[in-house]
Amino acid sequence: MRINMNKVTLLSLTISMVLSTGALAKISAEQAAKLSSELTPLGAVRAGNKDGSIPEWTGGITKPPAGYTVGDHHLDPYPNDKVKFTITSSNISDYKTLLTPGQIKLFETYPDTYKMNVYQTHRSASYPEHVYQAVRDNATRSELIKEGNGIIQAAVGIPFPVPANGLEAIWNHTLRYRGESLTRNPGQAAPTASGSFTYVGLAESLLLPYSIKGASPEALEKSNILFKFKQKLTEPARLAGTALLVHETMDQIKTPRRAWTYNTGQRRVRAAPNVAYDAPGTASDGLRTTDDFDMYNGAPNRYNWTLKGKQELLIPYNDYRLHSDKVTYDEILQAGHINPDLVRYEKHRVWVVEANLKESTRHIYKKRVFYIDEDSWQVAVTDIYDNRDELYRVGQAHSINYYEVPTLWSTLDVMHDIQSRRYIAIGLDNESKMYDFSKKLNERDFTPAALRREGRR
Repeated sequence: MRINMNKVTLLSLTISMVLSTGALAKISAEQAAKLSSELTPLGAVRAGNKDGSIPEWTGGITKPPAGYTVGDHHLDPYPNDKVKFTITSSNISDYKTLLTPGQIKLFETYPDTYKMNVYQTHRSASYPEHVYQAVRDNATRSELIKEGNGIIQAAVGIPFPVPANGLEAIWNHTLRYRGESLTRNPGQAAPTASGSFTYVGLAESLLLPYSIKGASPEALEKSNILFKFKQKLTEPARLAGTALLVHETMDQIKTPRRAWTYNTGQRRVRAAPNVAYDAPGTASDGLRTTDDFDMYNGAPNRYNWTLKGKQELLIPYNDYRLHSDKVTYDEILQAGHINPDLVRYEKHRVWVVEANLKESTRHIYKKRVFYIDEDSWQVAVTDIYDNRDELYRVGQAHSINYYEVPTLWSTLDVMHDIQSRRYIAIGLDNESKMYDFSKKLNERDFTPAALRREGRR
């Protein structure tokens, strides 16, 4: 399916950037000054849309709702909002301009059960003031290098608040602020066609040197580390103890991603250079690739990236009900798709980025289209095509504002495999402890020796 370009609104600011500054250029001080006026600190359009269905950004969530305590599952700051309208297979023709081809395909695939409950739009994304300042600093200095496979002169915040091309936009997603370090105990499940599933429990740690307050571009370029990630499977018993360690780099040509795995049967740590691109994701039953994690991650060098413009789209947003500890996994996970009565959709503006596989490279995905929330740079929806140009997979990230940080981030990623009529839900946390963004981690927690210790516990 082709993107209906009549739906895409190219911002004049973006057009002028592409025409006047070239592919890998910085922006001027005058353009950067707009981040304090007509644009938000992260480069979104501050004003609402013409009909008022998308409001003005006024700072997002600036404090937690009453009754919230750090460590709790996050309370819904909008508990009194009601469904404005519901899209079903019978009325979808009225709303196709607000949906991606992949979202439309979900209605066609599950005509009797799939629906979207649409609510009032709240532009809830917010970040610490030092992050906003870092974005302003980055805006006039950050550059892509080596055909966009590396980045220099950037730290803490997104590097390209006014992106000139698709590569800059996808790097913004990769480098969006998610705190400095955290531990979490999410899970995932890949229901069968009948809806039965095995819960896979995980223990994860994430250290983000790029995002640490006061981080300098010079120090980051010297270390060449963006983040370090450690993951251990905790259940079911047959998988428990298997562990993964990843060191992600800023210049992925100079030093590609480094990864190691610990296997409980062999009781040893091995280098894992294949933990990248289209290698199968951890315990995913073949329903996602490694670079599907977090909607997209890793080196961008296998694709040609095109910034198509902006579009108003219905995307999962403020999904606090789906995140709630009052909801069980059995209530969320259903045959074909997650429970649509627990999902909240809102109208937001998104950047549209298309990635087409280079002729000289290979990947099971020939084309990927990413729809990136303008307020957070979180990929909200992705449509994925196979080598026959058929829709293959559709991913949706269900985001909330973790307002104790604050940061807007997904609480659950769902990747639908259209051809097998199955899906995998990643990030289930309703029945586990909440993310701990205050956990102090250090480099010693992310060594192969630490991975070995983690796997043996």
